[in-house]
Amino acid sequence: MDFEFSAAQEQVRETVIRFAQKEIAPRVREIEETETFPVDLFRKFAAVGLMGVRYPEADGGAGMDKVSDCIVREEMSRVCQSVSAAWSAATHIGIWPIWRGGTDAQKARWFRPALDGEKIAAFALSEPDGGSDVRALRTKAERVAGGWTLNGAKLYITNAPFADFLLLAARTKPGRATDAISLFMVDLPNPGISISKLDKEGIRASETGLVHIADAFVPDEALLGMQEGSYHLVMEALAENRVGVSANCLGMARAAYETALGYARTRLVRGKPIIEYQAVAHKLADMATEIEAAKWLVYYGAWRVDQGTIDMALASKVKLHCSEMAVRVSEMAIRVLGGAGLMREYPVGRIHRDALVYLMGEGTSEIQRNIISRAMSKD
Repeated sequence: MDFEFSAAQEQVRETVIRFAQKEIAPRVREIEETETFPVDLFRKFAAVGLMGVRYPEADGGAGMDKVSDCIVREEMSRVCQSVSAAWSAATHIGIWPIWRGGTDAQKARWFRPALDGEKIAAFALSEPDGGSDVRALRTKAERVAGGWTLNGAKLYITNAPFADFLLLAARTKPGRATDAISLFMVDLPNPGISISKLDKEGIRASETGLVHIADAFVPDEALLGMQEGSYHLVMEALAENRVGVSANCLGMARAAYETALGYARTRLVRGKPIIEYQAVAHKLADMATEIEAAKWLVYYGAWRVDQGTIDMALASKVKLHCSEMAVRVSEMAIRVLGGAGLMREYPVGRIHRDALVYLMGEGTSEIQRNIISRAMSKD
């Protein structure tokens, strides 16, 4: 068992740290207050190879593994979760199924421009009446001359307000069979689609939208793989991305802990740093322990992805633990800072709001428990 990161993986970490400090950190306050994502970052991501971390060099990617992808997510999330969330939606969940199941022509039209930062993707899955039960989605696609007509609605769609295209899940057959759910690449703007930007408490600079779909036409070539039935690709993308967002949670927790630790070392009460008081020291000890446990769960999950042995239950275990951990750690960080923890001078309040998003995003904690317990019943 080797728990060391490779030299190449450590180089990735250093690259992301430098990039985040130069391109992201100086903009965090502004973009969070204006709740606006700086779309110019996508070309900058592409320039240093961050849009294609998980994809083979032959397909235009950087040819790295899932462990490297999680390193990128961890370090980017330490600086700004809004940026990491938008990047993740564009570079993974929004284009992974196209890479896995698209035709050569579809990859050339949507996948490769996304890797180059020229087109921004959004994954349109969740709906107003539900998001976790994919097979129950209501958005419909009906065959018409030359293509398909889409009708329905999508809710909480990351990147939708500024996306160049949606990877949209729709029902092409009645019933709950897995081949009833298909994916479509939908170029924006489209006269049948309107997008309303939503106001959020967490990841405020990561723009999220409500998508209304009324007789939106897409041509035949917009159907992923030119065939119906993409449910397996949705599940595959979700399983891997749950490990990925767990790395996001790890990065947020680290940022909260590091802020609290620095504050505790310098804040004096009765002439000594508050870290010397047991009540504070124990909180920091708990935070450090939770982070260490989450770190190895994340990278074990990433290793399993790279081995091709990840399953939905394990992905759910990783996501459940890490999302709940980030909320606990960021709350403890606020407690360590006391009144200062409620001030925007420090990032811990923002981090806590952002961490709460992942109790719901990528599948709620309750859904993760359902997946885990179902797997237990089959053993």
